[in-house]
Amino acid sequence: MGSVLSSWALAARYGGRAAIGNRARAALAALAVTVMASGATPADAEALRLTALGDSLTQGYGLPQEEGFVPVLQDWLQGRGHDVTVINAGVSGDTTAGGAARVDWTLADAPDAMIVALGGNDLLRGIDPASSRANLDAILSKAQAAGVPVLLAGLPAPGNYGPDFARDFEGMYVDLAAEYDAVLVPDFLGPIGEKATQGLSLADLMQDDRIHPNAEGVRQIVDAIGPEVEALLTRVDQ
Repeated sequence: MGSVLSSWALAARYGGRAAIGNRARAALAALAVTVMASGATPADAEALRLTALGDSLTQGYGLPQEEGFVPVLQDWLQGRGHDVTVINAGVSGDTTAGGAARVDWTLADAPDAMIVALGGNDLLRGIDPASSRANLDAILSKAQAAGVPVLLAGLPAPGNYGPDFARDFEGMYVDLAAEYDAVLVPDFLGPIGEKATQGLSLADLMQDDRIHPNAEGVRQIVDAIGPEVEALLTRVDQ
């Protein structure tokens, strides 16, 4: 996985500026969802609302809208018979601190369940895992208080930060998932990471920036994480 994660350093060229623009777009998208919901039919109102709170991997950076993680996951779930709407709360360049700063707004949209996939940009910036852990703890605590079950998706840390950093960073996902009874996915990029550890080319799964998955990469990520999302949906009170 190191070859994938070391390339996160390239993300610095879009992180800060993209985060500002994407927060604005995310707010407008949420407003549109709220407006459309006011005219929903009774059948629409019964659909579960699953919010994906994350960064560029969730937002679908570099891909046509329909090929991003959120719409592909929604199609996957609906194809399996789930009446669910997946809401995109991904902001490119966001850190765990950014997620913690906007979780109240995210929960105000009344999701039935939430995917939390943050930490990649913390790795990019070499942020102390103790800080990242505190931010994720705040997110999960507020979700728990709101009665919203969570799937927590992590990432493995690259070796260049040292063994202590890797232990603390990767361990925070395991510990927090246990503390808050969240569904745990240790590696959001699972299939891509597995291929990288085998020393195989990732050209068929990654965009040219070697940071973000392409359409095929997203499809494989969704195929891998989909069953865990189904497990999350079983925790929603009907």
